Amino acid sequence: MPAHYIYYHHCSCRSTASSFRRAPRTHPRTAKYKPRCTRAAVRPLPSSAHAHARLDNPHRRARSSRSIIPMSPVRITDSTYVGVPETAAPPPGPIRFTAMEALWVVFPVLQHVLLYEGDDDMPPFDAILESLRSSLAATLGSFAPLAGKLVHLEETGDVGISCSASDGVRFVVAECDADIRRLAGDEEHDLRVLEALVPEVDMGRLPTALLAVQATRFEGGVAVGLTVHHGAADGRALWTFVEAWATACRGETPATTPCFDRSLVKMPAGDELARSVLRKFAPNLPSAALASSVFEDRKRLTRRTFTLDQGDIQRLKLRIVHLNESGGTPLPRPPSAFAAVVALAWTCFARCKSFSLDDDVWLFFFADIRERLDPPVGAGYIGSCLTKCLARLPARELHGERALAAAASAVQDEINKMKEDPIAGWNFFSFDPMPAMDRLMNISGSSGFSAYKIADFGWGKPTRTEPIRMNTDGQVALMGSRDDRGVQVSVALLQAAQMDEFKSNFLALLE
Repeated sequence: MPAHYIYYHHCSCRSTASSFRRAPRTHPRTAKYKPRCTRAAVRPLPSSAHAHARLDNPHRRARSSRSIIPMSPVRITDSTYVGVPETAAPPPGPIRFTAMEALWVVFPVLQHVLLYEGDDDMPPFDAILESLRSSLAATLGSFAPLAGKLVHLEETGDVGISCSASDGVRFVVAECDADIRRLAGDEEHDLRVLEALVPEVDMGRLPTALLAVQATRFEGGVAVGLTVHHGAADGRALWTFVEAWATACRGETPATTPCFDRSLVKMPAGDELARSVLRKFAPNLPSAALASSVFEDRKRLTRRTFTLDQGDIQRLKLRIVHLNESGGTPLPRPPSAFAAVVALAWTCFARCKSFSLDDDVWLFFFADIRERLDPPVGAGYIGSCLTKCLARLPARELHGERALAAAASAVQDEINKMKEDPIAGWNFFSFDPMPAMDRLMNISGSSGFSAYKIADFGWGKPTRTEPIRMNTDGQVALMGSRDDRGVQVSVALLQAAQMDEFKSNFLALLE
């Protein structure tokens, strides 16, 4: 295999990833992962009840984050680079960040981990590494800018992606003695281990790498972790890349052609707007580091994941519809899954906190505006193309009988405003009025992200995938569920008692 594909002295031939495709199963893979507690494990339900909001292990339900038994540390065994193929044509010059992307220079880190439980169909770890490396090299043929560096262009004041023939993506290999079945279960997250399953990249000073990946061997499974610069790829772009990589690893041809052309994103004042963002929020470039105190709470957060199946979501939507009808404000159409699930999480957040009933409780979420720009940039755009949405309701309403309806309506109102002027909320650092940060729930991700469906590298879809960077008290991360019909809801709160209260409300509102 040509040296420019993979800078790795142990790798002498290019494996065909398709040889690692697993044989068809005679039983549903999901059956192996069903022992998650249902609402019946928390309180008795009539035999006819069929809600399945899967939560953490019932035997561990009462534990606090301090009582988790520490897992074995992750040990790095190798770190090499996967190069960009010589056939990949580099862009003619630096790819300058848009204003929407320049905002992420000071909040750069986006990380996800994919956990795969092994079985008889899973190849040996060395074969997995060979397959991952060769398919990554092939994928970088069309995603070459992600192997570049983010640089400060002093002559103009921009930041941009600089590409060269020597570019490569760091590929970290690690091992861990932990029980991957326990780590992948729906119990309280072991952040110490999860954070070690993604590669560390210091993005606080330019130039910096944009992407790094890590493969970790477990006894009985494997983890694939990714770290990417949020300015170079938002959530949708990240999963577009993962889908292309996984497709290549299966020996198939990716369906989406990536696009890195920033000129397609029409912003008022164009490049000068991006430069003004950098002057204001990153005045010390090439240093882009924020004070460590900004994220000082991150290590103390307690996190849990809830999964709503298709039936849960349908019942939630119907409940919201009925609440609106009984209040004399019928909806023109049922709420979307996103609006319904966010309304549920927002209500639970307000009820698990000790806010004054007269205080406003705030909700922040991003909207992907690729298809809403004029002209649209298309689904294959690899960058960050997000606008902010900000809603608020009095805590009293979120404690009332019609809380879900009020919350869903507030979410939909913000979505409608965004549709009228998609660019208006591009600056997510600018608020008028400024929300009370201790009364703000922050939504990341999307119920439309089909991470489980797309991340099959040839040995089955992940047992679990989780975002790693959840920085604030009250952050909620969404993605599609493993069966691609429900929604996975990952929640971060500072106090374990508030997490218990959040879960109690979550279950009660789904009955």
